[in-house]
Amino acid sequence: MKMGLRGRLFFSHLVVMIVGVASLVSISKISSPRLFVLHLEGLENQGFDLIDVRAELVTGFELAWQRSTLWSVLVGTTAAGGLSYWVSRRIMQRLTEMEQITQKFAAGQMDARLPVSDIPELSGLSSSFNRMAASLEGVEARRREVIGDMTHELRTPLTVVRGYLEELADGEIEASPEIYRRLAKETRRLERLVNDLQELSKAEAGYLPINIQRVNLRPLLESLVEKFTDQLLEDGPVLLLQYPSVLPPVLADIDRTEQVLVNLLGNAVRYTNEGSITITVGTEASQLWIAVSDTGIGIAPENLPHVFERFWRADQSRDRHSGGTGIGLTISRRLIELQGGQIQVESELGVGSTFRFFLPLA
Repeated sequence: MKMGLRGRLFFSHLVVMIVGVASLVSISKISSPRLFVLHLEGLENQGFDLIDVRAELVTGFELAWQRSTLWSVLVGTTAAGGLSYWVSRRIMQRLTEMEQITQKFAAGQMDARLPVSDIPELSGLSSSFNRMAASLEGVEARRREVIGDMTHELRTPLTVVRGYLEELADGEIEASPEIYRRLAKETRRLERLVNDLQELSKAEAGYLPINIQRVNLRPLLESLVEKFTDQLLEDGPVLLLQYPSVLPPVLADIDRTEQVLVNLLGNAVRYTNEGSITITVGTEASQLWIAVSDTGIGIAPENLPHVFERFWRADQSRDRHSGGTGIGLTISRRLIELQGGQIQVESELGVGSTFRFFLPLA
């Protein structure tokens, strides 16, 4: 049968105490009579006549020593044993509390936390566990949010598809190219949502591959302006590109940077009916910044803190109608952060928005 920690602590204290007492008694037994005899010889040298009573004195000293040692051992052992038991129980009480809290945490009570102990080592363990628990609680909260948001987002296209299929099966509507186009549209929306969710989960978990290289962004910017210009209507906004004559290279993943720019330009085109969309490039300290500004509908001040949150939309109906998934900006922020940069937003309702991100210079 294995001995528990409390028994081990108590037993180790007893062993230390027994060894200490045994050492004390043994050394005293050997040295004390000899020292007493030397003391008597010293008194005799000073003129005291102790020859006739020396034997009685030594015997009396040994008897007194034995009695006092016996009582000292009994009292000391009792006190030390009681103290050892109290210390072991005190330590085990904290460990038992920790075990109970960890069992609650393992059972799903994510807000369970260990109390701070007055024992430094246990206090450090409690602090480490509480930090880990807070981190796991945050991960669990985000997981639940993602599941809830994903369920909400998937419900709309799935309901539309099911509705059309049931009506087709019941003969309530006739099959037509328009019906099939609507079904294909909702299916593409589901595909985009699933792909974006997969991309987001990889980005947040740190599994998204990032290939940082020394690159010049001028060819990328020019090709994007050309591609998006072809998509703009004649009465729509004008797409402009402004950058210095000499564009310094940056340390970035060219494909991920293109993904971010495509998302920002796509949002700008989606929410800008007239005016202009401008890509501006500049340098600041050891960073290159790229800003995508538009003269679109803008974002209300109270909504700005939520722009980069998953599935957040300032205008639910507009974004759903246009086919957005609500996670493009969340992915963009994570992609910029993985490249050592950061992204910011400034906007005024009815005036327009500016998304600016920074990348380190090479």
